[in-house]
Amino acid sequence: MHVGKKIDIYFMNIFSGPQDLRSNKTRIAPTPSGYLHLGNVFSFVLTATLARRRGAKILLRIDDLDRQRAQPEYIQDIFDTLNFLELPWHEGPRSLLEFENEYSQVHRLPLYYKALEQLADQNSLYACECSRTQILQADPSGVYTGRCREQNLALTAPEVNWRLRTDGLTPLTVNTLTQPITTHLPHEQHDFVVRKKDALPAYQLTSVVDDIHFGVDLIVRGTDLWPSTLSQLYLAGILNTTSFTKNIFHHHSLLTTPDGDKLSKSAGATSIQYLRKEGKSAADVYTLLAAQAGIQQPVSNWETLGQALLPLQ
Repeated sequence: MHVGKKIDIYFMNIFSGPQDLRSNKTRIAPTPSGYLHLGNVFSFVLTATLARRRGAKILLRIDDLDRQRAQPEYIQDIFDTLNFLELPWHEGPRSLLEFENEYSQVHRLPLYYKALEQLADQNSLYACECSRTQILQADPSGVYTGRCREQNLALTAPEVNWRLRTDGLTPLTVNTLTQPITTHLPHEQHDFVVRKKDALPAYQLTSVVDDIHFGVDLIVRGTDLWPSTLSQLYLAGILNTTSFTKNIFHHHSLLTTPDGDKLSKSAGATSIQYLRKEGKSAADVYTLLAAQAGIQQPVSNWETLGQALLPLQ
């Protein structure tokens, strides 16, 4: 596992811009579809480090709307891992019971449906009946080709996705820690899904609504989610939610396997649960992360690792 050289250099220069900017709140937002692994902790450390430097509170937001994948043992593992590694958060649940009773995304369904209703009223949506097989048949890369865009299927029809009507012309500005980046929605994100066939809102919509609801204005995520950032900024523009479009984003590099593949929750040997069962301490985990990131200096906690990953100039 390693972190790309190019991104390491970016890390070293990340604070070359203004130092007096502050943020209100950031979040760590794991999806409980498996046990947390080293890649998740890497992201959490960067989030906590940036939060401290910018005076931001940290929200724990667990994305559990996919109820079939969000198993209780995976949710409990989030609390176990954060507590074991002494990673801080200031807002959000402290236990599985508190999460289920107060913070599950199920409790925010009315907010998601209100946003979907607004999009429907604006004629920004269309129904799509395409299966995954049909999408692949139309384009082997899996990019949706807009097959249902002009079919005028009813949004009330059973077993249909709701897709957002998009274009490739709208400029999107991503405010980063150093400077704004203006670009456009990538082709593979055109007409992305905002409500799934099971009638539940999709990730891009719930993420935007949640960040607005909780007052998040600093979003730290992996480079693999750059397309999601662009989709969410596009969606926020359609919803006319200017607060989200003003957010600061930081996209960090990913820990990878020796073959260059992204770490996944199926890679059990990199899960924190596995390492704990092997007798590893929190300091051992941070030392392992530092080694994977090419850091030679000793680290023993998230603060020292964060300082090494994001040195101030």
